Amino acid sequence: MKIAPGDLTQFTIPSNNSRLCVGVERLDNAGTPEKPSDGSNSPPTVDDIPVALRETPDLPSKPRTNVALLVGSLTALGLVALAAGGFVALRMQRSQTVTLATENPTSVAQTSPTALPSASPADTLLNHFAYTEAPQAELAPIVPDGSIKMRQAAAKAYREMTAAAQQEGVSLVPISGFRSLADQKYLYFDVKADRNQDATERAKVSAPPGYSEHHTGYAVDIGDGNTPALNLNPDFDKSAAYRWLKANANRYSFELSFPKNNRQGVSYEPWHWRFAGDIQSLKTFYKARGQK
Repeated sequence: MKIAPGDLTQFTIPSNNSRLCVGVERLDNAGTPEKPSDGSNSPPTVDDIPVALRETPDLPSKPRTNVALLVGSLTALGLVALAAGGFVALRMQRSQTVTLATENPTSVAQTSPTALPSASPADTLLNHFAYTEAPQAELAPIVPDGSIKMRQAAAKAYREMTAAAQQEGVSLVPISGFRSLADQKYLYFDVKADRNQDATERAKVSAPPGYSEHHTGYAVDIGDGNTPALNLNPDFDKSAAYRWLKANANRYSFELSFPKNNRQGVSYEPWHWRFAGDIQSLKTFYKARGQK
């Protein structure tokens, strides 16, 4: 390329991805640059200094960020963090509740609105438990004239027991078996009045009506046919009949109702026995006492 004097020609030299623009100063006197005539310190002009200019390269455009995707991702992360925090808080709360219940069960029970009430005590009157009267259809006689009866299962066991005692020379005599409410009313109220006893004193030897084991048809008062003077007396325990019963009554499912120092506070009655040889009799006597 030919450059004429006094001209400033620009040409481009490729360099990688940019173009280098070079300016050539106008030459007037054998290639010597023109100097300012006034000798001042003013900055050189474009006519004085070659200029090299680099054009700004075309940079690849950055991909535009998907704002919606970014916002959605941040929202999802926030929900996950919130759910995780709630789960942890719930576990901590349950753990604290279990710990409190273990360390102080009494206080938890006191604040519970669904706490169950304690079981009511058994129905008793003057230390006697309540019993219902046995149906007449379920009774059977234990004496030839049929005046004394017991529940059928109890009557069968009693007859077998007296027969076994008879073989050993012991005479077991039934004095009283099943009693109706009317019978017990007479024995409690009428006899109490005749003997000038108060209610508590009379209850030590006879239950109020509705509270006698004799209502059930499972109880029987037994005497000794050979020593009747001891019948219905605490000294009955000195009789042969009592000694035999003490040794053998359990074989026939009979047990003493009121031994010495019994928990009910009823007077000692060595003659009063009851049958407990089937599920109905067990429920009758042991559920009445709150025993399971």
